[in-house]
Amino acid sequence: MADSPKSPAPFPSDEQILEFLRDQGGRGGKREIARAFRLDADQKTILKKVLRRLKDEGRLAASRGKRLREPGALPEVTVLTVAGPDVDGEVLARPANWPLAEGDDAPPPVIYMVPDRRGHPALGAGDRVLARLTPAGFNEDGLRQYEATVIRRLPGAVDRVLGLFRRNGKELRIQPVDRRAKGELVVAPGETLDAGHGDLVWAEPVRGRPFGLRQARVVEVVGRMDGPRSISLVAIAAHDIPTRFPQAALDQAAAATAAPLGRRTDLRDLPLVTIDGADARDFDDAVFARPDDDPKNPGGWHLVVAIADVAWYVRPGDPLDKEARKRGNSVYFPDRVVPMLPEALSNGWCSLVPREDRPCLAAHLWIDAKGDLLRHRFERALMRSAARLTYTQVQAARDGAPDEVTGPLVEGVLAPLYGAFRALLKNREGRGALELDLPERRIVMAEDGSVAGVEPRERLDSHKLIEEFMICANVAAAETLEKMRQPCMYRVHDEPSREKLESLREFLDSLDIPLARGQVMRARQFNAILGRVAGTPQSHMVSEVVLRSQAQAEYSPDNIGHFGLALRRYCHFTSPIRRYADLLVHRAIIAGGRLGDGGLADDDEDFAETGQHLSVTERRAAAAERDAVDRFTAAFLADRVGTNFRGRINGVTRFGLFVTLDDSGADGLVPIGTLGDDYYVHDETRHALRGRLSGQEFRLGDRVAVRLVEADPVTGGMIMGLVDDDGDLVSDRIGLRRGPARRPHNAAGPGPGKPKAKGKSKAARRKAAKATSGKVGRRR
Repeated sequence: MADSPKSPAPFPSDEQILEFLRDQGGRGGKREIARAFRLDADQKTILKKVLRRLKDEGRLAASRGKRLREPGALPEVTVLTVAGPDVDGEVLARPANWPLAEGDDAPPPVIYMVPDRRGHPALGAGDRVLARLTPAGFNEDGLRQYEATVIRRLPGAVDRVLGLFRRNGKELRIQPVDRRAKGELVVAPGETLDAGHGDLVWAEPVRGRPFGLRQARVVEVVGRMDGPRSISLVAIAAHDIPTRFPQAALDQAAAATAAPLGRRTDLRDLPLVTIDGADARDFDDAVFARPDDDPKNPGGWHLVVAIADVAWYVRPGDPLDKEARKRGNSVYFPDRVVPMLPEALSNGWCSLVPREDRPCLAAHLWIDAKGDLLRHRFERALMRSAARLTYTQVQAARDGAPDEVTGPLVEGVLAPLYGAFRALLKNREGRGALELDLPERRIVMAEDGSVAGVEPRERLDSHKLIEEFMICANVAAAETLEKMRQPCMYRVHDEPSREKLESLREFLDSLDIPLARGQVMRARQFNAILGRVAGTPQSHMVSEVVLRSQAQAEYSPDNIGHFGLALRRYCHFTSPIRRYADLLVHRAIIAGGRLGDGGLADDDEDFAETGQHLSVTERRAAAAERDAVDRFTAAFLADRVGTNFRGRINGVTRFGLFVTLDDSGADGLVPIGTLGDDYYVHDETRHALRGRLSGQEFRLGDRVAVRLVEADPVTGGMIMGLVDDDGDLVSDRIGLRRGPARRPHNAAGPGPGKPKAKGKSKAARRKAAKATSGKVGRRR
């Protein structure tokens, strides 16, 4: 008698699979899951689909090899690199092998180092350790938190510190430019590399005594910090922005000459104009519009967006190309530009200066009265800009106050541009593109290089006009490359993550604004939320939180659409002088359209790797630009220390409040120790600090009056203190004092009446609090 067929083992649930992988500590994969649950061949096929679904839902991520892990989860024992102390003095670290998987650009988890045993030297920035991790929940940004106990120290190179070298008699010290660094460094007389007082230097910490200031040695002298123009130098050095071009690239740029007409279309009689900021240094786009003469398109428009033909001068693989790819983009500071291309090109042959012949790649765009893109065509051309206009000039002319330059252009050039702009705005509104209007700071420089002022950046209709023309051209470029079956470097923007949406939902619940679970989010739904609070005291606060819930845009050859712009396909085409991604798009259009030399070759680029690289260089540039603005702002306000200002709370953390000043947009910290004699509960959901005794609450978006207490141009940091209705400081003593009576707690954390266990470390107390409440002190 034949044996009855063996019944298959029960198929594991999603939670069982995730729990198994969690127990494996990142060492499990599909094969290990199948073995553990005794799955047969048919079940293995089902398992493959389940794992793919869990990845798509963001509940599972690929690790090295074929292993799987929870997104962001770390194994119990791992190698860490010490980053240094945070503002509370607790030592932070990051995984040495982050990211855990190739192509994973998620931020690392937050790891707090448990203080080492007495008698061991303190951990310093750059130290490598083998540590045992204990999960400690999530912070308000949805990042995992861990506490790490050192198993043993590992050999390894230390991180360098950028700082200002100071001589004070016989004392030699370095003041770090990073505001997060704790304390100065001491330099021995023989370790200075002849640095002078006020020099910007790179230094390496050296192992010294466990108490007192850290010791370091100078390893590189960057340059003199002797004037306001040197402020940008700090940001350039701190973010490793390349500033020197190889001689071969400079020689190639210097040898460039005018491009011939050849097979190009002659657009020199078309009144194309450039519209840029008054301080713009390069002009890579020009625009023109006229009513469409096709009777089948009533109310429609024919737009021309002409972009500098950088691909004619920068060919794949040549010295200019290699350096442009390395830089990724130009970096703009208030007092200078670090260009992607040498000035002979960026301000010369590739800049669409008025009344001079310049080669261009022109996009002809036909839209209907509703702004929908009907058709498009790209061609190489030779153009001659009719005028170099500024946003304020164009807006003034539109508002009835033209000058001698814009006067002759009002009817024939500017009026059609605004007519096409109105149509494009209808398309934007119909798509439901995300409408976040948060002010930006603009540094106004004096002729001597000092800061003349800090003011909100204007946002005029003329700015929006150019933005909409560029978006239309970018969409046309992406559509063209798809039809040509050419590789495209898309500009992609993912929808918000589940974790960020849940945090946003909890915050909106506190304002009685519903955000339903389970629905597919669209940008227009965020607009509805913003519209609901428009004109209310909560408007700015909600805008800030919605912005923080968004994903970061990046470059990729894999199209997932652009969530914020509500577009199914999008790329960057309009700025090849300052963005390498745009140059790649130009080359692909040239190759696909057979438009001559300088196109993309079949084996030119690994677009996936290049997209990751360009996303990194873009973020590096944005961080450097932000840091420079902070330092210029601090320099401008340094002589106004002691002045009272009005502002708004733009950040709430467990160590204090961040306040943005109304008149300058400057950001500063109000330390927790200056809020008054109370215990302050940090309520992450409500973005608030609340006094346990007084019930006083400070919430994101609240209006406050503050006094500027400290402004440091070296670090860009500013310290502020709250003032009362009489203009006096709320706290008699301003500083970064954090006595235990004022230490903030999480809303669910232990109250002030619970005594500390005698002799326990801060990490041990945090662990005890977690055991009591299920939460720990969360960090930004």
